[in-house]
Amino acid sequence: MARVEDRLARSGKSRIDMTRPARLVSSEDKYSCAIFTVVDKRYALSTKDGGEVVIDRNLIDHAHGAIALVHDESLGGNGVPRDRYLVEREYRVGPNGFVFGLSAGLVEPGEDPMDAAFREVREESGVVVDRSDPDAVTVDYYGDFYSSGGMTNECASLYVLHLKKWEQGPVDFDPDEFVESAWVSWDELTSIPIRNASSSLLIAKETIRRLRAA
Repeated sequence: MARVEDRLARSGKSRIDMTRPARLVSSEDKYSCAIFTVVDKRYALSTKDGGEVVIDRNLIDHAHGAIALVHDESLGGNGVPRDRYLVEREYRVGPNGFVFGLSAGLVEPGEDPMDAAFREVREESGVVVDRSDPDAVTVDYYGDFYSSGGMTNECASLYVLHLKKWEQGPVDFDPDEFVESAWVSWDELTSIPIRNASSSLLIAKETIRRLRAA
């Protein structure tokens, strides 16, 4: 990483010193709602000659999210591990339609993102996992990813939950939340038109894992 940073700095294509953090000059909230605030921000960027350049940016200050691809590996009635995945469908205002996706939601204040992932799975599908049992689940954590770094700090933590033991409980939707969920095969999952970028990244990560395990 250091070598790449040095090569970029030596390219001479910018007079900004990118080894120094931006300095916040001012911040003004313009609009606020339940899950985000639109903010006008001004930052000072340090130049390589010791000066500063001030830039204006509009930021959508968004709550952190968690997304989970749920993989059921519990034993079926024939004693053979199931190999199926949880898919959901609900209305999304961005594409203005009923779209396929994975279990996802916002991290509540003070909540750990992994806890949020398991909570969203339970609320949206009724899948309950006893995490105190070390044999119940294996978690692959793939990091935190920004949806569009040029305009928002919206970031989601991505997990694949490999379930060995779980129970079916009731769903717990918000008053204006309507979600369908079903178990599908791997071939079905990869043929479904899932357009959410983070969900697609999780499926790509799981594709690599499955190829390596084959």
